[in-house]
Amino acid sequence: MKMPKKIRTYCKYCGKHTLQEIEKVKKGRQSSLNWIARQKKRRQGIGNMGKFSKVPGGEKPTRRVNIRYRCTECKKAYTRPTFRASRFELVEV
Repeated sequence: MKMPKKIRTYCKYCGKHTLQEIEKVKKGRQSSLNWIARQKKRRQGIGNMGKFSKVPGGEKPTRRVNIRYRCTECKKAYTRPTFRASRFELVEV
């Protein structure tokens, strides 16, 4: 799916329609203190690698796309409910 880098839409902070920049949200570094990381560390070892091995059937054909909208006037950013797309790219219009 192709989407423009800048779009004119409603800003909930300004309370009006403004030009907004769109950016794809990148995944941050995982914390080593959260529960799932500690669980994985406990269960790693020789054999079938415990409970957290690869899912049978591989990856899903589509993934959820997280998009951040940043207002050009107030510079505040927010996200909207995500949607599924097999391929996502931002294009200059």
